[in-house]
Amino acid sequence: MSLLDEVTTAIADAMRKKEAVRLGALRMLKAALTNREVERGRALDDSESGQVVSSLVKQRKDSIEQFTKGGRQDLVDKEAAEIRVLESYLPPAADRADIDRAIAEAIAETGATSLKDMGRVMKAAMTRLAGQSVDGKTVNELVKQKLS
Repeated sequence: MSLLDEVTTAIADAMRKKEAVRLGALRMLKAALTNREVERGRALDDSESGQVVSSLVKQRKDSIEQFTKGGRQDLVDKEAAEIRVLESYLPPAADRADIDRAIAEAIAETGATSLKDMGRVMKAAMTRLAGQSVDGKTVNELVKQKLS
């Protein structure tokens, strides 16, 4: 069953249970998945669907940061609730040990010695972490620490 089909089923369930926040987040996810399918001209595979969900989560986190600065706690709570719904459709998050191992392997593979090599290390590390939910900012900071 594709993610789009799962989301469609979950929308019907949320309607029956009258869960407004969940319903809104699921509708937004379905629209984003459908838009990406139209852009691609074909059905999305699992990794592409995961990228869509990840980008929506990232957008919500950025919004939370802005709403917090603006003193809009009501909107922060709404975005946080949407993140919880969206994260249920992401693969399990990579733990710190997995990230450290992927970075160490990427540094060894690329022969990186300084911050100039950061782009190559990031690309190799993110490739190793594919299929897991991982924040690029976290990986970026860890790579900087190791190459400094």
